[in-house]
Amino acid sequence: MTSTLVSPPAGAEGPAAAADSVEAQRLRLFVMALFFIFGGITSLNDVIIPKLKSLFTLNYGEAMLVQFAFFMAYGLISLPAAAVVRRLGYMRTAVVGLLTMTVGCLLFIPASAAAQFGIFLTALFVLASGITIVQVVANPLISLLGPPATAHSRLTFAQAFNSLGTTIFPYVGSILILGAVSQVDPATLSGPALTALRTAETHAIVTTYLGLAAALCIVAALVWRRRRLLPGRVEDDSGSRIGLDLLRQHRFAFGVACIFLYVGAEVAIGSLMVNYLMQSSVMGIGQEAAGKHVPFYWGGAMVGRFIGAYLLRVFSPGKVLAVAASSAIALILISANSAGDISGWALLAIGLCNSIMFPTIFSLACEGLGARAAQGSGIICVAIVGGAVVPWVTGHTADLAASLKLALIVPALCYAGIVAFGIYARRPRAAAPA
Repeated sequence: MTSTLVSPPAGAEGPAAAADSVEAQRLRLFVMALFFIFGGITSLNDVIIPKLKSLFTLNYGEAMLVQFAFFMAYGLISLPAAAVVRRLGYMRTAVVGLLTMTVGCLLFIPASAAAQFGIFLTALFVLASGITIVQVVANPLISLLGPPATAHSRLTFAQAFNSLGTTIFPYVGSILILGAVSQVDPATLSGPALTALRTAETHAIVTTYLGLAAALCIVAALVWRRRRLLPGRVEDDSGSRIGLDLLRQHRFAFGVACIFLYVGAEVAIGSLMVNYLMQSSVMGIGQEAAGKHVPFYWGGAMVGRFIGAYLLRVFSPGKVLAVAASSAIALILISANSAGDISGWALLAIGLCNSIMFPTIFSLACEGLGARAAQGSGIICVAIVGGAVVPWVTGHTADLAASLKLALIVPALCYAGIVAFGIYARRPRAAAPA
C-alpha cells in the first residue's frame, strides 16, 4: 500500500516531519486516549436505551431516538468541525470538542430534574457534537503519525483503544445505571408521582455523566497545555472549503456510503442487545445481566482490531473487509434462526466481525486524497449519521414485525453493501500528486 492519507505542504512543521520523534510518540498516545474516551461514552447509549425505554414507556422506534439524537450530530457537525480544524489546528480543536462534551454531560442534570425525554435527547446531541469534533481531529491525525504504508494497520490499532472504551464503559454503566431496578411500573403512574419516579431513577445516569464531565475537563486542560505542539492552522490549497466535490470520486463516495451502513448496523445491534438477550427465546436473563453481556459485543471488536492490525499488513484490506462483513451476515442468520445461548452468543460474536470495518473502510476510501484527507475525514464523519438512521429503521421494523429477530434483516442488508465495497476496493489506489 503506497498511498498517503495526509500530506502536509513541503517544509511545514508537523507530525509527518517527525513521525518517529518523542513528540510524535506522545501525540499517538494522546490520540489513543481520545479514541478510548469517545468510544466508551458512545457505548453507554446501549445501557441508557433500555433504562429510558422502561421509564418513559417507549416502543422500540421511540427508544431508538436516543441514537437518532446522538448520531444526528455527526450529520450536522462534521463539516463545520473540519472547517474549525483548518482554522484552529488539531490541538485547539480537540479542546473545543472536549469542552463541548463536558457541556453535554452537564445537561443531564436539568434533564433528570425535569424528567423529560426530550431534554435527555438534547443532552445527548450536545455530547455527540463534542465527540464529532474530537473524531474529526483524531482520524486523520492517527493516519498522519507514521509511515503511509502502514496507515491501515495504525488506524485499526487506534480503533482497538476505541473498543477498549466500549468494552469497559457498558459493564460499569450496567452496574451504575441498570443495577437498581425499580419495582414500580411507570405505566401505572401519572402526574407528579410519575415525574418523581423518573427523576429518582435517572439520578444514577446523572451521577455517571457528572463523573465523565470532571474527567473531560482534566483531559481538556492537559491538551490545552500542549496546544502549540502542532501548527495552529491546517493548510489546504485545494480551493474547496468543504470538499463535497470529493464525492465525485466513485471509490470515496462508495466508502462514505459504507461508513453510513457500517455504523448504522453496529449501533442498531448494540442498541437492541440488552432487550434481545432478555427475550425468553434467547437467554431470558435480567436487565442488568443482559447489560453486562454488552461488553462481549464491543470486546470482540477490541480483540479483532488487535488481530486485524496484523492481518491488514499481510492481506489485501478490501478482501479482509469483505470476509468480515460476510461473516457478520452469517452470524445474523444463525442468531435469527436459533434459540437460547446459541442465538445470543451468535449476535454478540458480530462484534468480532465489526472490528476492522470502520478503520478499513475509512482508509480505503481516503486512499489517494493526499492533502485533502482532512476534508475527506469531515465528509466521512458526516456518514456516521447512519448510526441515527439505521437503528431508527431497525426499531420501527421490530415494532411492525413484533419481532427483534426479524428486525435483524436491516443490519444484514447493511453488511451486504460492505461486502460489495470490499470486493470493489480490493486493489490499492494510486496516491494523489503532491
